Amino acid sequence: MKQNLLWILCIFLFFACEKTGREPLSEEILVRIKDKFLTREEVEKMIPANLSSTDSLIRAESIVKKWTIDALMDEAAYQNVGDDKEEIDKLVDEYRRSLIRHRYQERIIRDRVSADISEHDQMNYYEENKQQFILSQNLVKGLFLKVPVDAPGLENVRKWYRSGTVESLEKIEKYSIQNAIIYNYFYDYWVDFEELRTKIPHRISNPAQFLKVNDHLEVSDSTHVYFLNISDKLLIGMQAPFDYVRSQVQNMLVNKRKIDYLREFGETLYRDAVKKGTIKIITE
Repeated sequence: MKQNLLWILCIFLFFACEKTGREPLSEEILVRIKDKFLTREEVEKMIPANLSSTDSLIRAESIVKKWTIDALMDEAAYQNVGDDKEEIDKLVDEYRRSLIRHRYQERIIRDRVSADISEHDQMNYYEENKQQFILSQNLVKGLFLKVPVDAPGLENVRKWYRSGTVESLEKIEKYSIQNAIIYNYFYDYWVDFEELRTKIPHRISNPAQFLKVNDHLEVSDSTHVYFLNISDKLLIGMQAPFDYVRSQVQNMLVNKRKIDYLREFGETLYRDAVKKGTIKIITE
């Protein structure tokens, strides 16, 4: 049905019948503007298969009209840019060469540059470039709980979450399995404090000042009680810990490896070309 409806759209706009190399059959072309054309197959690919016949026709008409207006606009623009044509052609050629070069570089990097960076190399880079890894957010380690206000044993939770001992943590973990809505244990890795603030119904106007003077926080609303224990903290402007920026360090090393390889590859191409006489350096 869609195919039959599209036949209705076979409107030919002949501005000049300039032929191109592999042009489709004339019955396949819906619109032609000079050497540009839009085919039935191209339109069909842009129409979702689940549309009704009526909606398919409406969508097809819209596609054909938009393509036609764009092509006419292109034609009008090209005819009226005047002296800018040469500059535009130059920019297009530069972009094409840049795109081809970029694709080629991506291919040789993918084939010859490994993304595996040893822990030793990562640590060395981190130590040598610490000034690049300064915190722009507050980090904390600790424990966060969200428990219903009517959960049993809240008095015990109040003692356990402040303690931080192995015994207390084991009790909290067992308790949380049956009672906690959220149980976040992050004593062994850093968390952005801003992420925690979004989970707690308590306004903290100055996070840095709050962290300086507080290691614990308990707040509640009509349905839940929120417990936060902070075992360690790092504030904005401090040195970012290696384990927090590890992935960033690895990406930076991989990018550096790519840049170094492309530089060396370019130098090799240059030396080989000079040696073979492909290029000649004119000094006079």
